[in-house]
Amino acid sequence: MSWLPIALVAVPLLGALAAFVPAVRDSAVAWGIAVSAAVLVLAVALAAVFDYARPAEMQLQTDQPWIPGLGLRFHLGVDGVSLPLVVLTALLTFLCFVHLAGHPPEGGRTGGLVVTLLVLEVGMLGTFLALDLLLFFVFFEVVLVPMYFVIALWGGAGRRQAAVKFILYTLLGSAVLLIGLLVVWTQAGTLDMVALAGRHGSGIARSAQILAFLAIGLGLAVKTPMWPLHTWLPDAHTEAPTVGSVLLAGVLLKMGSYGFARIAIPVLPEGAAALAPWLGAFAVAGIAYGSLACLAQRDLKRMIAYSSVGHMGFVLLGFASLTPVGLNGALFANVAHGLITGLLFFLAGAVKERYGTADMVRLGGGMLRRLPYVGSLLTFACVASLGLPGLAGFWGEMLALLGAYRPAAALSRPLFLVFMAVGGLGTVLTAAYFLLMLSRVTHGRAVETVSPAGPPEPAASLEPAAPLEPLPLEPALPLEPAASLEPVPLEPVRPGATGAAGAAVGAAVGVGTREGAEPGRGRRPFRDATAHELAAWLPLVALIVLFGLWPKALLAVTTPAVQSLLGSGVAP
Repeated sequence: MSWLPIALVAVPLLGALAAFVPAVRDSAVAWGIAVSAAVLVLAVALAAVFDYARPAEMQLQTDQPWIPGLGLRFHLGVDGVSLPLVVLTALLTFLCFVHLAGHPPEGGRTGGLVVTLLVLEVGMLGTFLALDLLLFFVFFEVVLVPMYFVIALWGGAGRRQAAVKFILYTLLGSAVLLIGLLVVWTQAGTLDMVALAGRHGSGIARSAQILAFLAIGLGLAVKTPMWPLHTWLPDAHTEAPTVGSVLLAGVLLKMGSYGFARIAIPVLPEGAAALAPWLGAFAVAGIAYGSLACLAQRDLKRMIAYSSVGHMGFVLLGFASLTPVGLNGALFANVAHGLITGLLFFLAGAVKERYGTADMVRLGGGMLRRLPYVGSLLTFACVASLGLPGLAGFWGEMLALLGAYRPAAALSRPLFLVFMAVGGLGTVLTAAYFLLMLSRVTHGRAVETVSPAGPPEPAASLEPAAPLEPLPLEPALPLEPAASLEPVPLEPVRPGATGAAGAAVGAAVGVGTREGAEPGRGRRPFRDATAHELAAWLPLVALIVLFGLWPKALLAVTTPAVQSLLGSGVAP
């Protein structure tokens, strides 16, 4: 029995319980950083002791009786498919806590958010480590409640509706998923995922495989998400706080796609072969739809959310090809999407905090001049997401398209060539909407169209306390401040300028406000990336470059495991 998988699940759970202690609650964020750092160390230790000469074998297993009367076992382990996702989950959770140290949640209740994120980490890690079908389902469901509260309690103005939509969609998908798992159990007589994958569908009738694959696939497709079951995602991303969006895009979406690689395809190969054309069709529909929807968006976070629909379409297309190349592309795209989209949501949160809005038109452009570090990193993340060669986003999509070019022998090649063509068109559209966004937000000359505290008042309603004069080149003589305004030492706007006029003068010298601040009060200059933000962002930048220049670092781990999962039933 290996203690590492148990520790990976137990440490964040114990950390969440300990956060209720008053002494710990007073320094909740520091405690969250310490616990998530310990989990990251355990994940790195797991990767260090993993035998890379045998990545197709399940290693570091823990297999103990759970409910003996039903034959259920607490079975955990890791192989080349799950190892990258375990490390990715631990890394993104730690970086979210680092980010949280410099950005306390709006509305307070920091301790509650720390506890919620630690419980969320338990479910995410457990999903990738579980080797019993029912245990997998339990961990798969554990993440729903904490993510609901992350959106509902710490989200934006429409958080309640977005949270309800999220929980209803995912619970309905989970109910269908459970039906499919029960079909497998009744047909195969076991819930052990290692034994089921080793059988490659033997002992399960073809009709039962098709039914089970349909139910399991629908349940997983909701979480992935696959078009047209994606409609909960844009609202959830738009309203979630920054750390919620990062974990939702970086990890939770991967739980659905991981289920295809771990359960649906290896356990039900005949069902996969029968329904793969439909899976491919919905995948490319999602690629095209997501790209076109991005072109129509004004909100930065909503555009990134729709881009996830398109990128996850490439993951599903790789799975639909039922080839080692396609599955490798899907698994690589999973990790790359987690890194790149996690970085994109970090940056989108930073933009919204500084400007008070994520509306790309109202941002006014010129971010590279005003915020050179934030603007440069946003440009890098967008270029990585559109699939530039040399960065991580390129390899997964390319391999998925290659898998569609030569699918498994049981599939129609002409049909998958059409899928490949539509997917290729999606890559062009991806470049179009990201470049359009960059032209609106980062390039050009800054044009102040909105105060970060909200839209300016109509000009007709202005009653300035004192007449405005042109700003002199030399410092103006001190004037008496208006009686209705409190003096603000750092205010570069000449005293006496109020309302929209004051906002316009302040904008001319590059002044913003904190999100939610009252116009004309509490103004401060725009600040570029902070130390906490760079500490959370730069590790993702490094890994995007590493996997882009050295894809073998990931493919060498996943390839033998993928070949083992496919077996002989669906090999090309």
